[in-house]
Amino acid sequence: MRAIQITEFGGPEVLNLVEVLEPKPEPGQVLIDVSRAGVNYADTHNADNSYLAPVSLPFIPGGEVVGTTADGRRVVALLAGAGGYAQRAVAPEDWAFEVPESVDDVSALGLIVQGTTAWMLLRQCAHLQPGESVVVHAAAGGVGTLAVQLARSLGAGRVIAAASSERKRELALELGADVAVDPAAEDLTAALREANGGRRVDVVLEMTGGRVTDQSIAALAPLGRLVFFGMASREAPKPIDPRNLLGHSSTVAGFWLPHAFTKPGLMQRAMTELITAVTDGSLRVIPGGDYPLAEARRAHEDLLARRTIGKLVLDPNR
Repeated sequence: MRAIQITEFGGPEVLNLVEVLEPKPEPGQVLIDVSRAGVNYADTHNADNSYLAPVSLPFIPGGEVVGTTADGRRVVALLAGAGGYAQRAVAPEDWAFEVPESVDDVSALGLIVQGTTAWMLLRQCAHLQPGESVVVHAAAGGVGTLAVQLARSLGAGRVIAAASSERKRELALELGADVAVDPAAEDLTAALREANGGRRVDVVLEMTGGRVTDQSIAALAPLGRLVFFGMASREAPKPIDPRNLLGHSSTVAGFWLPHAFTKPGLMQRAMTELITAVTDGSLRVIPGGDYPLAEARRAHEDLLARRTIGKLVLDPNR
């Protein structure tokens, strides 16, 4: 079968289209004939071996697929680390969720990682309360576009989107953000407070790192919460002194999706709510690009250059 394989760590140039043997499911696994594979920012970290979970060479990148099982079920699934950039993939049976025909492939893939991440950030980590203000960084990305919509549906009092271009900020406003700011502002703390009517903010969803994290923490209101779920800039924030959190009773939390599986039923609850929202039209996954499998390098290049919005996918049959 056709697949993208990585035999050395590096940038997009290490993604190579090759012919490999078809994977064989073990007990408790399901073989999926892949119609689309999702592309996530985490895949770029896997390629250069900077992700939380280490990988061994050689490997097929990609942690999510949508397709059909041997018994005819249409499912979207998380994989056990990798294997998605291929015509067929195996997934743990418990990590495969049935998808109704009313939900297209791109939407299904937008929900399994990015949708559930947005859901967990707001519900499980930040415990968003009605009327609270929410800052969504990378608001035009896969997680961000969904987080903006979910924050609004959960009763946020003010949704503040941070995005790096005018086009991306306009998209965030279309999706329900009250105001959009440029995260490159020299004083981001002041920009966030100004966007919130001069008040400090209650919740920040942050995946950039570096100064963006530092200045977002400084913008938190008393009892405010920042949830850190990625480091796209690859720049670490300053170390946090717990004593400095006392000044505003601030909470800084981290989130990594695999830990959601340690709570029985949590992922199923999230997926059920998200699929229902897409089906009834209250939640929209933004397509970000449908690339042939042979152009996986270009997908990574576009993602790293921040040229993309929404959900990126690969078509293994092209």
